[in-house]
Amino acid sequence: MTTLPRPSLTLSADEARRVALRAQGFIGAPDRRAGVRGVLRHLGAVQLDTISVLARSHELVPYARLGAVGRKTVEAAYWQDTHAFEYWSHAACLLPVEEWPHFAFRRRAYRDRPHWNHQLPDGTYEQVVKQLRAEGPLTATELGGAKKTDDWWDWSGTKVAVERALMYGEVVCVERRGWKRVYDLAERAIPDALLHDELDDTECLRRLVRLAGESLGVGTRADIADYHRLKGEQVDAVIADSGLVPVEVEGWGRPAWADPAALAAPPRGRHRTTLLSPFDSLIWERARTERLFGFTHRLEAYVPKPKRVYGYFAMPVLAGGRLVGRVDPAREGRTLVAKQVTVEDPRAVPAVALALAEAATWVNCTDVRVERVDAPGLREPLIRELAGLVG
Repeated sequence: MTTLPRPSLTLSADEARRVALRAQGFIGAPDRRAGVRGVLRHLGAVQLDTISVLARSHELVPYARLGAVGRKTVEAAYWQDTHAFEYWSHAACLLPVEEWPHFAFRRRAYRDRPHWNHQLPDGTYEQVVKQLRAEGPLTATELGGAKKTDDWWDWSGTKVAVERALMYGEVVCVERRGWKRVYDLAERAIPDALLHDELDDTECLRRLVRLAGESLGVGTRADIADYHRLKGEQVDAVIADSGLVPVEVEGWGRPAWADPAALAAPPRGRHRTTLLSPFDSLIWERARTERLFGFTHRLEAYVPKPKRVYGYFAMPVLAGGRLVGRVDPAREGRTLVAKQVTVEDPRAVPAVALALAEAATWVNCTDVRVERVDAPGLREPLIRELAGLVG
């Protein structure tokens, strides 16, 4: 059994929350010079998802931190000049290209594991690699077909082969085109110095644990493991040498680790008021979100409609360093529709209105319509607040 070092510092729950908010880029003036690429490097991973309501999640993440950055600017920042690559981290994520060597442990693990149940015809893998080498970046459809039937999961042999090549690191996704992955050979897309920098598993894990700690500011073993979906024992093996320091957080009831740079000075500056993607890294882990904010977060898009409590794509509202409500949005032409708003404290109504108005402007909506507010007495105050902000 590993003996943990004794924490030399105790943080209050509020101090830990502010440390976490600053680490995630929600306190202080945004670094507009570094822009979207700076957000990606700072967070270490930005999750991708197929759902698009106001925008796709990888667009919502920099918006929440930087404000109304152009959506084309977001895409260009990720994909142009190979500043990012797509791989399996917390989930399917965009990752800074300089972190390519640190996922070598996962690429090796995929090579060593039994193959998926999908049958792969002989020679298909080799044919996919050969075609990419000859023709350059291609989608699975251009390679010969993505699916055998209309079922989303019923991949063709070509799709299985190219996804396997991506997991092994022989192929990378170099952009998304109409949400389809565009694949190319890693030897063309990843800079040579990074492509051939093969680190051993311990070096990879130590770096990813350190990165997770820096991105979280402060976290438990489970928080740190969840960030890049590591195993608890992988974290245990390297955390003492990761550069993170043990701390105690009042009310957490379990050991925690912090980025020493995050402890060097108290978090200061203006808090962001914004809607958060349900896939934002601030709220990835449900138990952590409850511990930090006293707020239960769950994506209900995959919950049967009659069983939904907050809505299909309920977006938490961040204001004053707190999660103060939720909005389930939709778009109808140039109108942003707040299909369901959950806010219990009247003092949070102006913040919810501001978050809605700013999001509407960002997605080129000229009006906001409020349909349902869970606390009916707050519907009219919210509409009044919006009237002063929109139009």
